[in-house]
Amino acid sequence: MKDGIFTLAAGVPALHLANPAANAAQIIPLIREAAEAGCAVLVLPELCITGCTCGDLFFQSALMQAAEKALADIAAATAGMPMLTFAGVPLIREGKLYNCAAAITDGKILGIVPKSFIPRIGAPAQSRCFSPAPAARSVITLGGEEIPFGTGLLFRCAAMPDLTVGAEIGEDAFLPVPPSVRLCAAGASVIAHLNGMPETVTTERKLKELVSFRSGNLACAYVSADAGMGESSTDAVFGGRVLIAEGGRIIAEKAAFERESAAFTAVSADLSALLAERRRTGIFDGTEADAQEIVFDLPLRKTDILPHPVPALPFIPADPEKRAARCARILEIQSHGLARRLTAAHAGGAVVAISGGLDSCLALLVTARSFDVLGWDRTKITTVTMPCYGTTSRTKSNAQTLSEELGTSFREIPIAEAVGIHFRDIGHDPEDHSVVYENSQARERTQIIMDLANATNALVIGTGDLSELALGWATYNGDHMSNYGVNAGIPKTLIRCVVEHCAAEAAECGQDALAAVLGDILDTPVSPELLPAKDGEIAQKTEDIVGPYELHDFFLYCLVRRGYTPEKIFRLACAAFAGRFDEAAVEKWLKTFCRRFFIQQFKRSCLPDGPKVGSVGFSPRGDWAMPSDADAGAWRME
Repeated sequence: MKDGIFTLAAGVPALHLANPAANAAQIIPLIREAAEAGCAVLVLPELCITGCTCGDLFFQSALMQAAEKALADIAAATAGMPMLTFAGVPLIREGKLYNCAAAITDGKILGIVPKSFIPRIGAPAQSRCFSPAPAARSVITLGGEEIPFGTGLLFRCAAMPDLTVGAEIGEDAFLPVPPSVRLCAAGASVIAHLNGMPETVTTERKLKELVSFRSGNLACAYVSADAGMGESSTDAVFGGRVLIAEGGRIIAEKAAFERESAAFTAVSADLSALLAERRRTGIFDGTEADAQEIVFDLPLRKTDILPHPVPALPFIPADPEKRAARCARILEIQSHGLARRLTAAHAGGAVVAISGGLDSCLALLVTARSFDVLGWDRTKITTVTMPCYGTTSRTKSNAQTLSEELGTSFREIPIAEAVGIHFRDIGHDPEDHSVVYENSQARERTQIIMDLANATNALVIGTGDLSELALGWATYNGDHMSNYGVNAGIPKTLIRCVVEHCAAEAAECGQDALAAVLGDILDTPVSPELLPAKDGEIAQKTEDIVGPYELHDFFLYCLVRRGYTPEKIFRLACAAFAGRFDEAAVEKWLKTFCRRFFIQQFKRSCLPDGPKVGSVGFSPRGDWAMPSDADAGAWRME
């Protein structure tokens, strides 16, 4: 439960229809096993103590008394077990029969939640037996104890308030405004769905859509456990399906009719991230929610992240089809954004500084697509390579080949002489390879392309990416500046992915020369090429200086998108990159990231316009507001 990570579980016990004592004998070992496995919450199916399909047997006093006793036995058996369990049970109150979810922990029944919507049709036909939940909350007496009874009950862990759980039952989840909406608005981070839906040809689709949508729309974890095969098959068949979702995606499931599997399905969910998302988006701001909070306690203990793995590349889908679709959509967003800017500015062309590296490569590919969208001649794109002290023949050749293959107007403007004159003017020794030596080249290049743009009524297309903006790896008023930064919303790892996508497209279309040069650019080390080359090879490799971009993009996502603490980022990174980076390397580069992220904010405070393509952006006009003189002490200390 450290860092807001909790293990959630759903179980489907073997059912003995209308035999609560036998069912308790199945449920108790399942609860014990889940608690020993470190689960914080366990969700069991709707009416699992009796079965959903008892029909008119629910009117029999013998069954109801046995159900109440079984519930008491289950509660007593949980004494000393650090876990919150939800079990389905029928209960009588004031002469009415209710379909209920009982919340149990450490030998106690914390509360009883009755079902609100009793369906009139379908099997099992609950409307002939059960009453809908009363409008007002009250108490119910069980075993001499008064227990809160009603809808809107929230179960909050005292030591770890990130863990706040609400319950909804069966078809309540399909209401236009289900209980989960009000519960999450009141602070629930987990919804326990005790379900008794029979299997039909559409059940899988309906439940998966429901669970993923609810968890995403409400920024919560959603745990659904369905009635199993011990139910009657008179009019329906039950499959015992389990689904657990977090923030819009299913992270664990057990398919219907799986008999040879564990009694429960468990997975870790990051509840603190979900709550941070709510604060960031304000989805429940102004929403009134009537709820009664019931406090319980669990001991603080570290929860293993597995079996819910941490993706090392959070910006890139693991599925190849989804990855290709995302790359295509990113190119579409970039190219149409630039096309709109070109027309709005009444520009007659575009200027792109092309270095032979990944960022300028993608910027040029996007610019070419924008001209195609507008139906403009690509020769109005001026691509400029400006070789200086660190330029290698490989990058220079690739820059020219790429420009020619895309049909742009190519220019080579060497800047070594101009930079040398600048050194003379400011009194800088050319043998001093300090930041002045590097930044003078970057600013000279920016001056050239800005003036070329003025001369041709064109816009300067920025090439810098999101990762560079996070680290401040850009020369202020140099490559930091442009008229429109098409890559500003794309991290370095995703830049590589999009260029790979373009290379694959070129190969499929028979553009072998274009595919080949894109492949070589992908193989070229990332470098600003501002220090003299050694034996014709790149001497200055960015990742040797600031660290691996894979790690920095991971840090970027966790810090900006999730709001995690450095301690939590470190823990997750060690898990995500196990076998690739040791703890010392993760710690070293995380310190670098935190230091640079804070001291380089002044560069992000005055960024040019550029299209946002994902959930992380640094536009000072709405995406990221941070004072340039913020103190990183708390982050660096941790």
